[in-house]
Amino acid sequence: MVKLRFVKALTIIVIIAMVSVIAACSGGNDKNAAESSGTPSASDSPKASESPKETSEAPEENVTVKFGNFSGAGDTAKYLTQMQEAFEKEHPNIKIEIETIAYGDYFTQMQTRVAAGQAPDAYELNYENFVSYAKKGVLLDINPFFEATQFDKSTLNQQALNAFSADGTQYGMPGSFSNVLLIYNKELFAEANAELPTNDWTWKEFDDAAAKIRALDKNTFGVFQPIQFHEFYKLVQQNDGSLLNADKTAFTVNSPENVETLQRLVDRVLKSNVMPTQAQLSGVGDWDLFKAGRLGMIVTGVWAFSDFMQNVKFEWDVAVEPGNKKKATHFFSNGLVINKDSKVAEAAFEWIKFLSSSKEAAKIRVDAGWELPAVTYPDVLEAYLKTTPPANRQAVFDSLEFLVTPPVIEQFTEMADILGIHLTAASEGAKSAQEALDDAQKELTDKIKLQ
Repeated sequence: MVKLRFVKALTIIVIIAMVSVIAACSGGNDKNAAESSGTPSASDSPKASESPKETSEAPEENVTVKFGNFSGAGDTAKYLTQMQEAFEKEHPNIKIEIETIAYGDYFTQMQTRVAAGQAPDAYELNYENFVSYAKKGVLLDINPFFEATQFDKSTLNQQALNAFSADGTQYGMPGSFSNVLLIYNKELFAEANAELPTNDWTWKEFDDAAAKIRALDKNTFGVFQPIQFHEFYKLVQQNDGSLLNADKTAFTVNSPENVETLQRLVDRVLKSNVMPTQAQLSGVGDWDLFKAGRLGMIVTGVWAFSDFMQNVKFEWDVAVEPGNKKKATHFFSNGLVINKDSKVAEAAFEWIKFLSSSKEAAKIRVDAGWELPAVTYPDVLEAYLKTTPPANRQAVFDSLEFLVTPPVIEQFTEMADILGIHLTAASEGAKSAQEALDDAQKELTDKIKLQ
């Protein structure tokens, strides 16, 4: 059974990478709770991307590589440090200076620093922003490094590698990928006499279980699923909706399917109250509420595993997120790029190559439960499946059969911010679901240029 599941896992990784290619080429992540992203300033006409001088080996002199990232924040910082220590042991002449910025602030800061010519030597970019940075001419073409170092591309899935290319140029390497699942408290389900989630669940079973758990007591809630851009674009697809028409020439934000989807989310908070209001949260984060045993279900990403494995004292597990008319689940991918103006590009390449393709870094990720490495080593991926909790880790791969990606356009940040403001207004009762999406449709049409 393990072997069959492993074969399935490898097959699905090929699928997700192919989707990444399609989405990245179109160009125009609580990741799950992410509401901020950005692209470099276009106020100045950028120079064409420059290629490094060819070299057959890493630099011999002592150098320092400045590395900016967002995924190594909080509890995961120690794992990035482990990778740094392993790399520096292998490359004693290269020192890595890590700068970690919280996701909510990362792209605002990076946009400013790139525009000012102060970007770090190497840095992390999420899937949604990669193409915009590449097209601005601020990233280095790393193909010459592949050729000079005879990099073995078979250590990475070829499609996944291609996902971080644009216009035929390789600008980055895949660092990791992740998705979003339904994570649940098995003890609260038993106490509420509710059936445990299965991969066949729909919105109805999901909401029914949330109501049973909410009925336990006034301080226990059924579910937390943030009402924001990233969740909304996925949920409308579960209801056969979309944010853009088929050829991406017009917004379809206020379609009947989308209004129905938002109304369901709002009703969870303001009507059935299976999801807490901001006042009821009283500043407590959604992860903390779950870890305290006061939340039956939380829709969040696999990046929560490392935290929950260490800090959750009750029995918990995962399932593929329910859909309505169809299933749709998140897919996120983070790439590693080099600043085109870096003075230590050769050393920077050695560092991102290590993070992306080395077995040492991949094992650290797997052992920590920190997202998934984008490698093809069978033993590493099989070890990931065997790591518990959660017991149903196979759901991580099962959910990838239903992956969807956000609409990546040039003004992605502005689009996400505009829609997010109106979603928040609806969730707080300031507007009806219809009013919120009508207003969002008008503002997006007025301010966002499509194609």
